[in-house]
Amino acid sequence: MSEMSIPPITDDPSDLRSRIAGWRRAGDRIALVPTMGALHAGHLALVEEAAKHGERVVVSIFVNPTQFAPHEDFDQYPRDLEGDAAKLGTIGVDLIYAPTIDAMYPTGHQTTVSVKGLTQPMEGAHRPHFFDGVTTIVSKLFIQVAPDVAVFGQKDYQQLLVIGQMTRDLDLPVEVIGLPTVREADGLALSSRNAYLSEDERRIAVELSRTLIGISDRLAGGAAFGELGEAAKARLETLGFDAPDYLDFRDAETLQAMERADRPGRLLVAARLGKTRLIDNMPVPVAV
Repeated sequence: MSEMSIPPITDDPSDLRSRIAGWRRAGDRIALVPTMGALHAGHLALVEEAAKHGERVVVSIFVNPTQFAPHEDFDQYPRDLEGDAAKLGTIGVDLIYAPTIDAMYPTGHQTTVSVKGLTQPMEGAHRPHFFDGVTTIVSKLFIQVAPDVAVFGQKDYQQLLVIGQMTRDLDLPVEVIGLPTVREADGLALSSRNAYLSEDERRIAVELSRTLIGISDRLAGGAAFGELGEAAKARLETLGFDAPDYLDFRDAETLQAMERADRPGRLLVAARLGKTRLIDNMPVPVAV
């Protein structure tokens, strides 16, 4: 494929499988990057990573309705398939899979894939519908595309752990790779939902990552999380955020709550700024 050509697009699972079968016969490894579209530099970094692990790269674009509660932004979520295809054409992608809702959830669909444990805190506590939607659609994509490798961003850190757990539990022959969060020059984590922010909100939004950096530095120096976390929540509210849904310090593998950095940890936060819900996370090294 020419590096600047628009990738072929299919919305048909049968056509997808036919193309995959041809690549398999040729001995090609297949890498998948699942997305909901509205692509930005963070997504393109995932695609570039995927290309290191397979001769063929498939990018799925599907705004998954089962991840959204009725009051959330499914209808408003940005969609731009033509623009997304043009962006993917600049870096070389073999196929865009953009199925319809009917293709993914045909009439009579009754099966849900559910992961326990890792899904319960944080996002699971505030969006109880969310992870069942994620694991169901990702499992369907893994079955349809049959990739050797799938690449996800660490910005959705809890989601990454949940998908890894699901993949192991179901013995799916897919290597799940997590790529570190891609950020703007000032530190704001890239997100399709950043487009919702006003100019004033955009200036405030960077304080989410700055807050995590400050806490991480203190934890790495041996401080306890409790008072740091409460002070950080209060500061975010003073800056203009709503009260955070959560600002937690968790074990980097099990997501068990932590108080001190006596093992690899992760800070995770979700807070609303105006109408936009932002999430971020940051690794915390073991205290010295």
